[in-house]
This record gives sequence, C-alpha cells and structure tokens, in this order.
Amino acid sequence: MKKNNTPIKIKIDRISQEFTVEGSKLSVLEDIDLDIHEGEFCSIVGESGCGKSTLLKIISSLQTPSAGQILVDGEKVTKPSIKIGMVFQESRLFPWLTVAENVKFGISRQLSKKETKEEIQKYIDLVGLTGFEKAYPGQLSGGMQQRVSIARTLINQPSILLLDEPF
Repeated sequence: MKKNNTPIKIKIDRISQEFTVEGSKLSVLEDIDLDIHEGEFCSIVGESGCGKSTLLKIISSLQTPSAGQILVDGEKVTKPSIKIGMVFQESRLFPWLTVAENVKFGISRQLSKKETKEEIQKYIDLVGLTGFEKAYPGQLSGGMQQRVSIARTLINQPSILLLDEPF
C-alpha cells in the first residue's frame, strides 16, 4: 500500500465513534478511512463539533474508537506512545512548574543532567521562548503557553505530530 513508493505512516481504517448523550446514541465519526503517507502534511478541516479532536485522540490512542482501527507503520495502535506527539487546543501546562520544568516533564528518555539541560534549552530556543525559562504559565500569554506545550511535545522527537488547533 504505497503511493509514489512512499510507505503509509498512518492508516485510519473504518473508524467510527459513538457517544451516549442523555440515553441517545450520538454518532460523531462514521466509517472514516484515510491513508497518510510518510512525509505528508495532512489537515482535517470541519465545523465545530464534527469530530476532528475525537479523531486525533483516537489516532494517539488517548481514546478508543467504537469501531475500526488505527495503524502506524503497519502496527495497530493500542496504547499511547512517544512516537505520536499530541499538542492540544489548550496548553495543559502544570501551573506550579516553570517553562523549563514543563518542557523537562515531557522528556521520556534517560539523559545525563547536562544533556537534559541542553535539550530543554534547545527546544525553548526553538519555540522562541529564550529568556522565559524561569517564568510560570500564569506569567505568559496564551500563545507563549502554547509554545511551551509544543516544546514539551517536540523534545521527544515524535515521528508523528498531531496538532489540535494549537495556534
């Protein structure tokens, strides 16, 4: 299943999602099929409430679909993985941690103290927050908070980056 000799990175296979609201079934997603190839940039566009965030949560395995499956690199996604980074609509930062501490919280691999400090600074610099390392989320604008979330996600170098309206 290749397109122009590019392997399929994400396969969305017959995904459906239903919720029960006040005793009635609400179908949010029905039989969604999509192949996203290695190196592709894909945008999901739709009106508010149509299931865009739900689909991203299913791809990242933060939510289980009612039907269907997600394959990443040919393997069924059954649990969250650092291979798939997710930046949410809201920053979801820890208000009691500084910018540097929030970014550090995202590190999932073992690094020396020096490497950890260098990696944190590298991603803070990347998102344009140099000089705000010791600031707390409440001292930052909403956009700056989102950039901390992006740095915290990127620090693990995920092969897939899901962005749920982070800008």
